[in-house]
Amino acid sequence: MYFTKYGISGEIKTMDANLFFKKATLLICSSLDVDVALWRLFQFIRDQLPADAIYLNIYEPSTSSIRYVAMADHHGGKKIEKSIPLPDSLIHAIESGERLQNYLVINEPEKDSMGRIITAELNLENHSFIALRLFIEKQRLGVIDLFAKGRNRFTRRHADRLSQLREPFAIAMANALKHQQLIELKEQLLSDNRYLNSELLQQSGNEVVGSDMGLKEVMSKVGQITHLKNTVLLLGETGTGKEVIANAIHRLSPRCNEPFIKVNCGAIPEDLIDSELFGHEKGAFTGAIGKKRGRFERAHGGTIFLDEIGELPPWAQVRLLRVLQTQEIERVGGSPPIKLDIRVIAATHRDLQQMVAEGKFRQDLWFRINMFPITIPPLRQRPQDIGPLTHFFIRKKSEMLGIQPIPQVAPEALEGLVRHTWPGNVRELENVIESSLIQHRQGPLRFQRQLNPSTVVAGGLLQQHAQVTTLDDAMRLHIDRALSLTDGKISGRDGAATLLGLHPNTLRNRMAKLNIEFGRKRGKTPPNRQHPASGQVG
Repeated sequence: MYFTKYGISGEIKTMDANLFFKKATLLICSSLDVDVALWRLFQFIRDQLPADAIYLNIYEPSTSSIRYVAMADHHGGKKIEKSIPLPDSLIHAIESGERLQNYLVINEPEKDSMGRIITAELNLENHSFIALRLFIEKQRLGVIDLFAKGRNRFTRRHADRLSQLREPFAIAMANALKHQQLIELKEQLLSDNRYLNSELLQQSGNEVVGSDMGLKEVMSKVGQITHLKNTVLLLGETGTGKEVIANAIHRLSPRCNEPFIKVNCGAIPEDLIDSELFGHEKGAFTGAIGKKRGRFERAHGGTIFLDEIGELPPWAQVRLLRVLQTQEIERVGGSPPIKLDIRVIAATHRDLQQMVAEGKFRQDLWFRINMFPITIPPLRQRPQDIGPLTHFFIRKKSEMLGIQPIPQVAPEALEGLVRHTWPGNVRELENVIESSLIQHRQGPLRFQRQLNPSTVVAGGLLQQHAQVTTLDDAMRLHIDRALSLTDGKISGRDGAATLLGLHPNTLRNRMAKLNIEFGRKRGKTPPNRQHPASGQVG
């Protein structure tokens, strides 16, 4: 038996059917790159059948569309990404099996509902085509569309001959598509690894310095919610360590082995917020040359930390509210909703309630994220943490800078750090220590050049140029200051112990050791002594 190609000019070439099948199958299976395999087949088949282009598409019921993934014509083969939405009537016909014949010959596409859509979308209006269904074990895989320019180009003999290639087509295309998916998953995994490694490099470590002192109450609240999934709001001045607390919440939670994704909402340009947070599909906008997963999708199964949430514009707040309500996102470009399992930790140094009153922050979003707020006190309100933090940063920065041996701290230098008001909080302390280490030559660290004298407490506590030789003197004056502000009261919400971040019994023990009198009436705060709320506490 021989197969004959009939073109416009009549008979061109004949080939034995078995030889045709063998050669075509070898070409179909010649590459795991589906575009390469189609191109090689096209070059062979165009001498045996009417052929000007060959396309491979996949039916996607989740989006009610067919998606073309590869094609080949006289110019070569290439991978493509083109989705064609189908009307409900065609979806019903496909789902019900009305259009599930082995093949369809459409010589006048303008008279066929599917033919009109496909040829118009592919700019092949003046073409006939054969649609060859591909199945593996009754599972619908896709369709091979063979196009030839002009009407009435295909006969039943053409379709029967092409349909003999269904099985090799199906097996080869299934393998090729699986291979392509594996490559994409591998690239996605490498991208995730690079991203997460870069994130880990920026982590300050697992240690929460001050967890048993100035941050004891904060860590107590952290312990209450680590095993839950609810949203957490971290409040506090810039540099207080909100990221460290967010990291602790994630690390102590059941999600500790899943991603921890950080987002600085104030650092993303407004026109990129959608793409960065929610991702985009290929071709969604100019420059979108490929599909991209956003930060929320990367955080699936883990935790996403939204720092400076108050910087989000109103329209982004609306999208964030929907994510919190539905646990779903949509990539830019109209993809179907993607279900997520994430925990959201938000943080801000701004007064969100005031922003709500001014119409700058959505009230419904405020209610959603304010279910469990944790306020992190500024460093000036927890001076007992300054010593441990100083030694922690000296060790950490010395290791980073390759400084050996690790320098010691001069006693009077630590007293100067305690007197400083730290408007930049822990971040400022870290920068002061790093700068001191860079400039350090020999002897103990003193920090004199790095501290701004205008931010050192003066007046009743310590004059700028006063000389204190022992830490006990500094502690005695500091406790004296706190007692003066509380009129001698030690315990209670408005007592000196609360002001200093200490347990009342701990404060009494220290007062006894330092020979500080108990229960003194200290009158009103002298004019040159400012209340801690003003940011001038030693």
